[in-house]
Amino acid sequence: MDESGFREYLKKMGKKPHVVDGLIHQVGLYEVFLSAIHVELEVAGRDEIQTYVETLSTDEAKKKMRGLALYYTFTGNRTLAQLTGAIREQGIAGTRKAFKLRKFRGVDQGAVLKLEKAGIATVEDMMAAGKTPVNHKLLSNQTGVAPHIILELVKLSDLSRLGGVKAVRARLYYDAGLDTPDKFADWEPEELRRMLIGFVERTGFDGIAPLPREIRNAIETARKLPVRIHY
Repeated sequence: MDESGFREYLKKMGKKPHVVDGLIHQVGLYEVFLSAIHVELEVAGRDEIQTYVETLSTDEAKKKMRGLALYYTFTGNRTLAQLTGAIREQGIAGTRKAFKLRKFRGVDQGAVLKLEKAGIATVEDMMAAGKTPVNHKLLSNQTGVAPHIILELVKLSDLSRLGGVKAVRARLYYDAGLDTPDKFADWEPEELRRMLIGFVERTGFDGIAPLPREIRNAIETARKLPVRIHY
């Protein structure tokens, strides 16, 4: 990070010293995240930002994207400035849209299209329509989507309740055998992270293992979640 240049830029914008320090700190936190995946701030792009956002709550994303949006504006990276700004605006609006099924990695897009035509486009729609095995069968008959794909999408949707777990994370957890939230409850964070690191390395999964804080949050959330789906 060009801290001195960014600091001067913020001062010229009229930001107060404590605000300047906070914004620089936000960019610094992103640098720490990037260092854990061996990526430099100068070369990090859209994928790294989206992965970072998946580790944050809505409130955290709203706050931390402010510093990044300003930093990328300062450096002249219009694409990433717009991306981080849009993420922040979503948080400010308090209307994090329900995650769309089509955004999950590795899902059958043809099946998703059939579900969308039946009015089931988001994780909330999927969980409402697929609460029980009987519902899964009815939905399969209604849409022509195979039962095993219905079950996969229900499980991915259920996993999405674990805070930052979305497109890539849900797929990683599902593929690694953590296909429902209750399977997190008996794990200790360090042990689970080691298992996932091993899975990524062994299978060549296209993504990184969760960071320690993300794992802790997922386990803590899983232990508190009410049951919404009966398998």
